[in-house]
Amino acid sequence: MIRPSPELLAVSRRWFEAIRTKNIGALRDYLSTADELRFIGTGENEFWNGRAVRDGISGFFKELPAPEVWEELEGEAYENGESGWSSFVHKIQFAGLANADIHRTVLVFVLERGAWKIVNRHASVSVPNIDLVGTEQLAIQQLVDAVREDGPELTQTEGLASVLFTDIEGSTALAEALGDQRWSVLIDSHFQIVAGIVQKHRGQFVKSLGDGTLSIFPSANEALMAALKIQEAVAAAPEEPRLGLRIGIHTGDVVQSRGDFFGTVVNKAARITTAASASEILVSDVTRAMVGGTTVFRFTDTVSKQFRGLEGQHVIHRLEWQKYARDQPEA
Repeated sequence: MIRPSPELLAVSRRWFEAIRTKNIGALRDYLSTADELRFIGTGENEFWNGRAVRDGISGFFKELPAPEVWEELEGEAYENGESGWSSFVHKIQFAGLANADIHRTVLVFVLERGAWKIVNRHASVSVPNIDLVGTEQLAIQQLVDAVREDGPELTQTEGLASVLFTDIEGSTALAEALGDQRWSVLIDSHFQIVAGIVQKHRGQFVKSLGDGTLSIFPSANEALMAALKIQEAVAAAPEEPRLGLRIGIHTGDVVQSRGDFFGTVVNKAARITTAASASEILVSDVTRAMVGGTTVFRFTDTVSKQFRGLEGQHVIHRLEWQKYARDQPEA
């Protein structure tokens, strides 16, 4: 059912605000990680696709002069299940130019790991960028060309693995309170801690996703141990702010492509993470079954949930980690 979406309207406006204020580092996190990502402009050659667009987005907008006039004339947004779109009209005048121009933008969104991401951006102005801002914007094209030079993308089934997601609850408010510089230092340090623990437990730290991470383990046991150690490390941090970390784990067959991982298993692990509260670890029934009757882990609060985009009911368990930490012998 199509309905107006205040949430997508707000996300879209934050995207435009990041462009207007030249908060270049934030732009990449608004974009989908899918190969189907499209970025379309006015000029004849301004049609780019694939994940290289995501890597080149900062350079694309960095090349723009600072805007002297930025006025929203129209804005609307709608959603329908796991997809949505917004359309905007802005009046924009760049520094050094005599007149303002009308910019029209359509953003198409999809839900990825519980967050809205832009999968298609189509913007148009009355003239190509080279005439509008005085320079031809090459950042994205150069990255797309580089990816093509790497040759065809190979996809292969990796087999059984346990997927672990982490996500920080309330990160937007924390980032705003701390400011970009302090938040960047904090989140980078957090990612390093997570990556170190993942590697100690035979896992692969695949990537960071805004304020979250994705890791892959060949063993469910190692994934659960890593989750326990990650929560312990976050809780033991001596400085404020305290991070409310959510962790979700699911096990199954994953597909690898260019060092990234995809498939229903990854999507379900992401959905489980969004179901968790701060300082919780939630695991799927499959992952719970993989560790059998071991007494090392304690599971509580078993519930059955429905997840958006996934059929049927899904049993999940809470992995108790505070009690685990207390029961461990002193080092």
